[in-house]
Amino acid sequence: MNNPAEQLPDDLANALALLAEERARRVAAEVEAAAAKAEAASAKALVSHSEALIARLKLEIEKVRRELYGSRSERKARLLEQMELQLEELEADAGEDELAAEMLAKASSVRAFERKRPSRKPFPEHLPRERLVIAAPSSCPCCGSAKLSKLGEDITETLEVIPRQWKVIQTVREKFSCRECEKITQPPAPFHVTPRGFAGPNLLAMILFEKFAQHQPLNRQSERYAREGIDLSLPTLADQVGACTAALKPIHSLIEAHVLAAERLHGDDTTVPIPAKGKTDTGRIWTYVRDDRPFGGQAPPAALYYASRDRRQEHPERHLKTFTGILQADAYGGYNPLFKVDRDPTPLRQALCWAHSRRKFFVLADIAANAKRGSKAAPISPMALEAVKRIDALFDVGRAINGLAAEQRLEHRRKNSLPLVEELHDWLQSERAKLSRSAPVAEAIDYMLKRWDGFTSFLDDGRVCLTNNAAQRALRGFALGRKSWLLPDQIVVLIEPCSWRHSS
Repeated sequence: MNNPAEQLPDDLANALALLAEERARRVAAEVEAAAAKAEAASAKALVSHSEALIARLKLEIEKVRRELYGSRSERKARLLEQMELQLEELEADAGEDELAAEMLAKASSVRAFERKRPSRKPFPEHLPRERLVIAAPSSCPCCGSAKLSKLGEDITETLEVIPRQWKVIQTVREKFSCRECEKITQPPAPFHVTPRGFAGPNLLAMILFEKFAQHQPLNRQSERYAREGIDLSLPTLADQVGACTAALKPIHSLIEAHVLAAERLHGDDTTVPIPAKGKTDTGRIWTYVRDDRPFGGQAPPAALYYASRDRRQEHPERHLKTFTGILQADAYGGYNPLFKVDRDPTPLRQALCWAHSRRKFFVLADIAANAKRGSKAAPISPMALEAVKRIDALFDVGRAINGLAAEQRLEHRRKNSLPLVEELHDWLQSERAKLSRSAPVAEAIDYMLKRWDGFTSFLDDGRVCLTNNAAQRALRGFALGRKSWLLPDQIVVLIEPCSWRHSS
């Protein structure tokens, strides 16, 4: 066998030539890989654009049919609104894919894909204009001469919004020519958040906030803007949302890294309606919350969101693939693979939520709710009422140590919470032995006893909270969204389902 060291050149010139050849080979390989990625991104952008175009044409056809044949039923109106929701998602995806293809094309020789957009209407004349004139140079940057004469100016109009007041900002770029060398000078074009953007940062922030925080679909936003005298169509708004999604990805990556670097996470999920062919599917929004404030942590709190079409266990496994620490969540079985001893890199530690267990007892002991049911009220369970009182005593201890360091919390819990937990465990076991299998309160007791290690993990680690309320608060806004999206199962969808992406 030949020794590789014997194959190396002996003189410096040949060695440098060999290094240059290897470097050229690697550069060529990198260029080829970048071109392949750019071509793939352009193809993906073309597909997204085609899907959005098809959805837009179908929507227009349905609107024309409605005008021609006079269908004014509520069901037809809500169907058109659902089609607009699907068009919104497709337009946003197309805008995001186009920007991604353009960014990859810059690093290669591949021509970026550019969508064909309908011509945008000029801004209304009644809107006030604010001129921001970029200061002209005092001397020619080419030769240094101060003999400059104005040739003209270019105006870039950006639509901006002040709460309840619209205006168009005119950024003026004056042109000058040098009388000495005839060199034409002009300041560079203003920066826009999105490529070819006409919307100012405040307007974009408002659109995104209304859509993702207020859960207001873009078609309703468009209608509201039209009532204020501003014509911003749904495809135009969706295109800007897609471009903002791509522009904000670096920030999302930083938030994701920050959340998954936590020592303890709160996890939870909730249902969301998803348009599907001929029906409405029930999807899931997952959240993972980092909040170190209960145990005196200095890291800022943050929430991370993902979406999926179902609740299979593969989703939390993918979301928390790199996380190592404590997972505070409910007893959903999809989390179980994360706690296995053979998990790579390490198994997560489980911490269950006492608020979930308390709720099961509280339903059986809710005197006020039973009073409203009248004759149909179920009898109050004295055993469930006693369990609620014992759990509330644990919560009282927890409130007293909120914000203390983990070591102080742990010491306080071992002194004050441990006796209460041991008494509760003995009481639950003795009361369970008196109940039949079909007793309503038996299910609540079994829920706790079968998972006792997960419930008592807060006694071994001061970082663990008693409840998973942080994650539930992070999902509270989606209850508002479910009322705003209007995707009832009884509406028959006549168009293909829109794409559904995993994102925050």
